[in-house]
Amino acid sequence: MHSPSVTTTKPQAATPAVHPQAAAVSTPGHDTGLLLLRLVLGLTMAAHGTQKLFGWFEGGGISGTGQFFTASGYPAGDAMAVLAGLTETLGGLGLALGLLTPLAGAAIVGTLINAIAVHGAGAFFAPKGIEYELLLTAGAAALALTGPGRYAVDRFLPVLRSHRLAHGALAVVVGVVLAAVLLLVRD
Repeated sequence: MHSPSVTTTKPQAATPAVHPQAAAVSTPGHDTGLLLLRLVLGLTMAAHGTQKLFGWFEGGGISGTGQFFTASGYPAGDAMAVLAGLTETLGGLGLALGLLTPLAGAAIVGTLINAIAVHGAGAFFAPKGIEYELLLTAGAAALALTGPGRYAVDRFLPVLRSHRLAHGALAVVVGVVLAAVLLLVRD
């Protein structure tokens, strides 16, 4: 006779099912934290841009900022002042509202890469260092990569409703490339 073989199996630990939408779930704390970061960083950058464009908040306006850009080696200083002012103002407002967040974050990243290059890497800590600019750059890149959270205008835009890392990464790459192009035209 044939003896039946007995197989013993160990109980398997239940593996949690991974659902594509599980990563999109956010908590109120997560969304509130992103809102706080977006508002502070975005409004700070928007105010900084209005210093360049309109001379608000004791800024230089287009003429004064244009002179700074010319002295820093950029051609067409006034045009650069307008470009930087618009990028900071619109990018900052976009971040604050959570509107086109990957592009808004990338705009800020590109502008701040130029600010870091102009400021120089002679020191890390203020007043002569780059710590402030680097922190703003990292915050803007982080928002572009993570998305704005639930409390944002992007939730109403079909393409950006569910944030994708690829959108943010591509936007940051575009911001870095455009920043590099501007640095190449600088003397």
